[in-house]
Amino acid sequence: MTLILALDFGGTKLAAAVVNSGAREWLRYERRLSPADGNANTDLEIMRDLINSLLQGEKPDAIGVSFGGPVDAKTGTVRLSHHVAGWENIPLKDLLEDEFRVPVTVDNDANVAALGEYRFGAGEGNHSLFYITISTGVGGGWILNGQPWRGVGGMAGEIGHMVVDPAGPVCLCGKRGCVERLASGPYMARNVREFLENVPPSRQGRGGKILRGLVGDNLDLITGKVVSDAAAQGDELAQDVLLKGAWALGVGIGNVANLINPQLFILGGSVIKAGDNWWDVVRTVARETALPEVEFTIVPAALGDDAPLWGAVALAESGL
Repeated sequence: MTLILALDFGGTKLAAAVVNSGAREWLRYERRLSPADGNANTDLEIMRDLINSLLQGEKPDAIGVSFGGPVDAKTGTVRLSHHVAGWENIPLKDLLEDEFRVPVTVDNDANVAALGEYRFGAGEGNHSLFYITISTGVGGGWILNGQPWRGVGGMAGEIGHMVVDPAGPVCLCGKRGCVERLASGPYMARNVREFLENVPPSRQGRGGKILRGLVGDNLDLITGKVVSDAAAQGDELAQDVLLKGAWALGVGIGNVANLINPQLFILGGSVIKAGDNWWDVVRTVARETALPEVEFTIVPAALGDDAPLWGAVALAESGL
């Protein structure tokens, strides 16, 4: 029996699991939050603790790793993390191979999640799909003709930095009106906070009252989830911000459909839990943006937060 160790280095969480190759249920699984003031060393120490707890003295036959940031998949070197300090040019593959003496394969989390959904989730039976995660940021991963497609420099799939509103707000990348700047959870929370802080109450209308109530008037406590909850309860400001994000994502998907023409778009991440109105806007705008002849389906991810871990299993199996 071949034992696979799957690791997921996220921006805010770390997860690990072991599974027998060919199985569809974890033998053991653990998840832990990454400390807010953590760095690459603290993440590695936490992950080592998780690994030791999971392996229980056994040795894996292969290790697959999903990492939340740009990765050189050929060498297994992490280029950087946008959320955790100290990950610049860390040879993660080499570190793990030196420690465990087994084959290790490392890739970006969106690419790995795409592979997970393709092999074990909503993408089964499709040969070409685009997986998009909408949470802390917006990223994407391709499966084309049954194989991961990373692009020349490993940067294929960056739909989050497709400009859909050139007059929109400035994104972290420096451009205006990126999909990520409008659709990701933290940015939606920021848009709501800035409106409530900068627009006089007399001009705020009915929007914001439910939002303020949910956080006890402490605007610093507004998160993407709070925006989603407030929208579900009828807060007009939250609804406007949430649906502008859905519009931005829909425009991005429609343009990608025109360009590459995949069978399927799979959406994952925390923001997809925003409700039926969000999904309706994404699907409607994507359909309006794409050419009438371009056929595609948009579905939720089947594996949820575990898509990167299951993709790490597929990565490890491909490296054996």
